[in-house]
Amino acid sequence: MALPLAHPALAAADPELAGLVAAEERLQADTLRLIPSENYVSRAVLEASGTVLQNKYSEGYPGRRYYEGQQNIDQVERLAVARATALFGVDHANVQPYSGSPANLAVYLAFAEPGDAVMGMALPMGGHLTHGWGVSATGAWFRGVQYGVRQDTGLIDLDQVRDLALKERPKLIFCGGTALPRTIDFAAFAEIAREAGAVLVADIAHIAGLIAGGAHPSPAPHADVVSTTTHKTLRGPRGAMLMCREEHAKAVDKAVFPGLQGGPHNQTTAAIAVALHEAAQPSFRDYAHAVVANARALAEQLAARGFDLVSGGTDNHLILIDLTGKDVPGKAAAKALDRAGIVVNYNTVPYDPRKPFDPSGIRIGTPSLTSRGLGVAQMPAVADWIGRGVAAARAGDEGALTAIRAEVAELMAAFPAPGL
Repeated sequence: MALPLAHPALAAADPELAGLVAAEERLQADTLRLIPSENYVSRAVLEASGTVLQNKYSEGYPGRRYYEGQQNIDQVERLAVARATALFGVDHANVQPYSGSPANLAVYLAFAEPGDAVMGMALPMGGHLTHGWGVSATGAWFRGVQYGVRQDTGLIDLDQVRDLALKERPKLIFCGGTALPRTIDFAAFAEIAREAGAVLVADIAHIAGLIAGGAHPSPAPHADVVSTTTHKTLRGPRGAMLMCREEHAKAVDKAVFPGLQGGPHNQTTAAIAVALHEAAQPSFRDYAHAVVANARALAEQLAARGFDLVSGGTDNHLILIDLTGKDVPGKAAAKALDRAGIVVNYNTVPYDPRKPFDPSGIRIGTPSLTSRGLGVAQMPAVADWIGRGVAAARAGDEGALTAIRAEVAELMAAFPAPGL
């Protein structure tokens, strides 16, 4: 798929880098992107990310900066904050965190002391590194207490969560993760946190767009703090937000700045504001519900082809597949599918006997393909390609992968990607 030269100044100044950007544009246009944490942003978000706001230093908060010349920057940040609080129904929002991991680290700084117990879902069960897992700073500086999912259902074991919380009395309880295909019961987690005297943190990085579009329940009535990235299903730039009740606003803001960061990335703040404006439109609700409909349809098609889906399916944008029964390791399958033009990531599955860098599963999702306009009618073809690709990986059939790639490129040409 030929794309126009969209970066003439870059091409003139640095042809080598411009060539790499053009190659990435072609790759994103020609391939079926199924990584659930990836998406396409609009041209408006791309443009906001590349404005002269890049040139400003703005340590502090609106009206309380350590630099002069902030007349416009203050308005940009206030606009992003107002849109975040309105869209998610929260008292307070901080739009300055550079990404999701620093945002979560700010929560620790605001509410806990080194050595305190903190509780989150174990990484191999679908949690995130920053929820107290050992290899993360959050696991090195705090005492991580990990809960998981039931082996028989693949669902969060809330009885285990309650028992652990009452035994360990953590300062923080995180709910949310990176490989959770089912709806999070925020109300149940809130009840457990109240009983244990813990601060409940809802990490909605993966599902923020679904929540904004009404396709997943909101944590706002239940959680003390809500942490999220601004890309993924929200279709914004690579940034993050912390949202909270008014009583926690001062602690959260102080933790972000000066606790962890210097000046915010103003061009990212502007792009966040644009993405939040887009997410408030009726069309975004249609998008969020279509993401879930596509994921459920794809899950049904994969199950019909003999794939073992963790928890048996999905309620959101994400599908976690255990390939043990297909006799193909997740890493080998992911790399083979990539050669077929189908971009996924290899991933551990609950109770995985294999090592994390060579696990049993792959993780897929529907945010990107839905942004391109693919619908339920296209999900049988997608499932068929995945089935043929995994079979080709097992057989070492590169010819089959090449044939799939041509079919994928043909379909992608019929559904142009936003922003490219």
